[in-house]
Amino acid sequence: PVSTDAAYPCDINVPGITGPLYILIFILSVIGNSLLLCVLFIYEKLKNITNIFILNLACSDLIFTITLPFWAVDHLHHWVFGDFVCKFMTAAYFVGLYSSVILLTAMTVDRFIAVVLHKLKINHAKRKKYAICACIAAWVISISASLRDAVKVKVENWYGKNYCEPEFEDKLGRYLQVSLLFFLPFVIIIFCYSAILKTVLQGLNRKKFRTVVVLLCIVAAFFICWGPYHIMLLINSFYIPKDCKAQKTFYIAYHICEKLAYSHCCVNPLLCMLSQKLRKHLLNLLRCENLFLFFFSL
Repeated sequence: PVSTDAAYPCDINVPGITGPLYILIFILSVIGNSLLLCVLFIYEKLKNITNIFILNLACSDLIFTITLPFWAVDHLHHWVFGDFVCKFMTAAYFVGLYSSVILLTAMTVDRFIAVVLHKLKINHAKRKKYAICACIAAWVISISASLRDAVKVKVENWYGKNYCEPEFEDKLGRYLQVSLLFFLPFVIIIFCYSAILKTVLQGLNRKKFRTVVVLLCIVAAFFICWGPYHIMLLINSFYIPKDCKAQKTFYIAYHICEKLAYSHCCVNPLLCMLSQKLRKHLLNLLRCENLFLFFFSL
């Protein structure tokens, strides 16, 4: 969420499509994740452990999504919201990001236990309890970690324009953040899914195979969207472009990766619809069979 304009003295302009693109992602994410939440609450009743994780992921995406209109205005008119909103939106941004990767890791570990370590015979009630505890831990860790990021940022004035950005450059902190909250979960997830897929290929039943495929797609989408952006952050920790041409090339690459990363919040609802059961529920919901009953019961 931090503007990189102030870091470069060269004349590097953000493409005018950035603001409208953020608004489009915001609209798609709100619609998609809201429909997904309605489907889960109305039809699934959260009895399924996977659905508990998907519910929390949808909430995580929505928290991240609410920051997008603010970054859109920031790109169009620079930061106009003041210091408190700068800190609050930065915190919300990182809560959404951190909670997503922690929840995906917990969901993968749960699937690993269910598929690979099924001989341990951990009953459903105990697994559900562990899943709920993992979700609570994900929110506690992500909120705690985001406070550090929120404290660091403030509204700075550069050349007559306001920017919401860190008060000081913390390259070591950024390196640790990227390593611990992206690449470490990535290694854990790769290990778990390697074992899961090996077990699947040895004759897992079709129903469980479909669940594994849906979850694998959700995890893969996260790393495809956020991976390039975190790599760019890591590169920026060690490499600062010197001349204007190099700055412009790096800046363009950074913003392309940023747009890809931000688009992730509207991807999860689409991937969840790979589930035949959730697709059926969504069609019933759109026919309004239970929508009014749901709202009147609130």
